[in-house]
Order: sequence, then structure tokens, then C-alpha cells
Amino acid sequence: MGNNTAEHMPAKEESIERLGRLLQNSRRIVAFTGAGCSTESNVPDFRSQEGLYSETQYPYPPETMLSSQFFWANPKEFYRFYLDKMLYPNARPNKAHLAFAHLEGMGRLTAVVTQNIDGLHQMAGSKTVLELHGSVFRNYCTKCGHFFTLEQLLELTHQGGKIPCCPCGGIVKPDVVLYGESLDDAIVEAAIRHISQADTLLVGGTSLAVYPAAGLLRYFKGETLILLNKTPTSCDHLATAIYRQPIGEVLEEAVLQRGTR
Repeated sequence: MGNNTAEHMPAKEESIERLGRLLQNSRRIVAFTGAGCSTESNVPDFRSQEGLYSETQYPYPPETMLSSQFFWANPKEFYRFYLDKMLYPNARPNKAHLAFAHLEGMGRLTAVVTQNIDGLHQMAGSKTVLELHGSVFRNYCTKCGHFFTLEQLLELTHQGGKIPCCPCGGIVKPDVVLYGESLDDAIVEAAIRHISQADTLLVGGTSLAVYPAAGLLRYFKGETLILLNKTPTSCDHLATAIYRQPIGEVLEEAVLQRGTR
């Protein structure tokens, strides 16, 4: 990451006006987002008190049930958890998603690199979205490779007793990266390219605790690192500015209300 001079070091209390100025002075912004970016759309995160990992009503920990090994060993139990806890088809973009799309539409933001699988960035209008962990809206047959929409997957689970199967007989798998699986090389390469060319990296709604995705920040060579997260991250000491308020509220005022020309 680029070195921060004394004037770039985060103050104890950051102002929305300063964020607006930082974004106005940026020409190649990349947004790096995590689960906290979608909580204002009523999609739960993972590590908060009410997050997914606090779930206790299932016989296995979420990390186990969301693993590749568990999917193949116990697809019925996998889908019971997945359908109940990972799908939010009625969720809609919040102000953070809309702000990122607005910045892209103005030619300021070159890409959104996201750990989220909910598709809300695209719903908000973002065009260049690199989904590190895949998307719930894409599903494929593990036997013949045929793709299914989310609606088709839900119909198959309704028909097949929670284990969706392709007409060829193969089990349908969500196109999401489960624990024990590797990230898509092409997506990672594109993310590295955008991050390494950015002058501003805007990190929103992520604790930067999930690797290898969080490791992509080491490719950032720009001068302005902005962190919007309710809890501390491992990169706080490198940040130009830090905001602990809800990400949608901050970006609404800095981008949508004040405008970033």
C-alpha cells in the first residue's frame, strides 16, 4: 500500500466533508466490500452478535455446513441451511450500493470488488462488479454443467425435497465459493489489476478477516485508503480516513446528497 504522510493519517473524528473532498480528488476509485455493506438491506453479516456465525439451531457450525466437503457428504442438510440462511431474494440495494453505482456512473469508480454473493451491487446499477465468492443467482449442475437461475433452483428444491437435481440426474450446486474451495483465478487477476491501478481504495463493511480475499489489499499502491466499518480492522493503521458509522448513511451524505463532481 502507498505510504501515508502525516496529513493523511486518520483523525479521531472524521468529517463527512473530508470524505467528500477525498472522493472529489480521486480519479480511479475501487470499492472493496464485505457483508457489512448489505446489512442495511436486511442481509445479516457473519461475525456480529446477530450474525450468521452466532447461529445455534443447526447441528453443525455454519463454517462446517458451508464447506465443500459438507456439501458433497450431506447435500440435504447443506441445502436446509443454505435456503434458510444464505438466500435473501427480496433484499434490495441500500444507499451504499447506490453510492458506489453513482460514483461509477460519474467515471470515478472503476470497479467494485466484493466478497458478497447477494447481487445487490448489480441491482443498484454497478456494471463492473468482481464477485470473489460467486453469486447466489448462478447455479450449475455438477454433472453436465447446465446453469440454473435462482428461481429455477428454488423450484427444483421445492420439487425435489430440498436437494435440487438437474434433469440429467446431477446435483445442482450454487456458484459460490465454499470453504475448502479456491477463488476463481480470472476474478482474482481482474481484482488485482483494478486495485493496483487505483488511486483510492474505499473499503466498506468488511473486517478484513477472510482470506485470501482480504489479502488483495496488499496490491493497493495508491495514496488514499478509506475504511468504512463499524469495528476495527487489521488495516486501520494504514488508513487515510476511518468511519465507524453505518456505511449507507456515510456514503449517502458524502456522495448522494453532497455530490461528487
